[in-house]
Order: sequence, then C-alpha cells, then structure tokens
Amino acid sequence: MNYSSRQSEILVIAKVEGKVTVEQLAQRFEVSPQTIRKDLNELCDSRALTRVHGGAIFPRGTENLKYEARRLMAASEKAAIGRAAAALIPDNASLFVNIGTTTEAVGEALSDHSELMVITNNINVANRLRIFPAIEVVIAGGVVRGADGGIVGEAAVDFIRQFKVDFAVIGVSAIDEDGALLDFDYREVKVAQAIIANARHVILVTDASKFTRTAPVRIGHISQVHTFITDFCPIDSVRDICAENDVRLIETARAQADGSADD
Repeated sequence: MNYSSRQSEILVIAKVEGKVTVEQLAQRFEVSPQTIRKDLNELCDSRALTRVHGGAIFPRGTENLKYEARRLMAASEKAAIGRAAAALIPDNASLFVNIGTTTEAVGEALSDHSELMVITNNINVANRLRIFPAIEVVIAGGVVRGADGGIVGEAAVDFIRQFKVDFAVIGVSAIDEDGALLDFDYREVKVAQAIIANARHVILVTDASKFTRTAPVRIGHISQVHTFITDFCPIDSVRDICAENDVRLIETARAQADGSADD
C-alpha cells in the first residue's frame, strides 16, 4: 500500500511515542478529526498500526508487520545502514543477501559496485540489481512467499549450500537481550542458517526497532556474525556480547552525529 506523506509521518510518530490519538494528530496536522480517523483506519487495515479507542498504537511483540508497511518504517535509517554495509564490500566480491527491508537497502547501495556476484533468495533484491551489467545476480529456487517475495524451503537451502562466498548480508526480525537472532518463519530461518554457514564474513544489518520486538524462531546468535550494522544499539548486554566476541559494531546514527560535530 502506498501511504501519503501525512500517513508516513503518523507511522514515525507512532513508532517513537508508541501511541497516537485522533485529537493529537488533528491538531498537529491542522486537519479534521474525520481526516485523521480515515488515515488511521487505512494504516490499521494494512496492519501498520493497531486501532485502540481514541487513536492507534504501534504494534509490538510477535505481530509481524506487512512488508510494505515495514519498508516505510525507519526508511532513512535503513538507507544509512545500507550505505555502511555496501562500503565494506569491495568490487570483485561474491555475497549472499537474504530477505528483509534492510537487506534491500544494502542492495540499493551496491548498485555502483562492479564485478559482483550476488546470490539471493530475495526477489526484490534480484529485480533491483539485475539491470546493472557489472553485477551478476543468481537467485535461489524454492517456494516464493507472496507477502515479501522471499524464496524459502529446502530447495533454497540446498541451493545456498552449493556456494562459499566472501560476504553474507543478513537481516532478522528481532534481537533478544541475550544476543539471540530471531525470525517468524522457520523456513526462512533454515535459509538464513545456510547463508551464515557458507560465508567467510557475515554482516548483520538491522535498525533499532528490532530490539523492541520478539519472534519465535531462533536463527542463531550475534556472536556468529563478524560485523553488526545498526542505526543505534540501545541494549548494553548486546554491546558487551559484540565486544567479547570481536563482533564489529557500527552505529550509523552515532557516526552521523560525530560527523556533524566535526563540521
């Protein structure tokens, strides 16, 4: 679903504050309560928000947001994470890219690279990069999830296991305080585990919202990755795990703030 600029801003406010009210939003945007109710109804119909009396709340916990709604969440943060990940990947490299809106941002940032081999189970990444002649795209076979264009299942796992690549770029649905990497679909988890096992350098990319969510299926542990790129890591225990296991932590929001301070 394509959201209006006002609806997109409402999503950002709800994410930051947890809840929005019709009265608050009507005053902020200087529109009628009826207009705001229509916006909230559309956002809730797409499951980007959850309706409550007088307003709406940002979904937490195990509810998995629809893919298009998630793509709009923290879009600028994901773009910065994508650029940071792409900067670590040289030309003439081979890499896996798995399913996720943040991994798609990495795909966008890779478009100026040359002589790359990109192996992916993400139809959206394949479709974006296929137009660049300097990038060879190899796509996994298997069951295509209609919700997000992800390719999952045993056929995809077997396909991934044929390769040993320089880098893997992976996303997750949630990160627990103990460093567990979590997802909702056990079929996607199997693919992600195969990707981790068959890459020389694993780059985990995720925005800070993943620290506020939970998911039921365990992919692995953050100690299994080599580089973790996020906009901000708010959990001290995750920072400690990264330090103890030589996982390079890159926080793009902090880097931007330091850069601004230098200007």
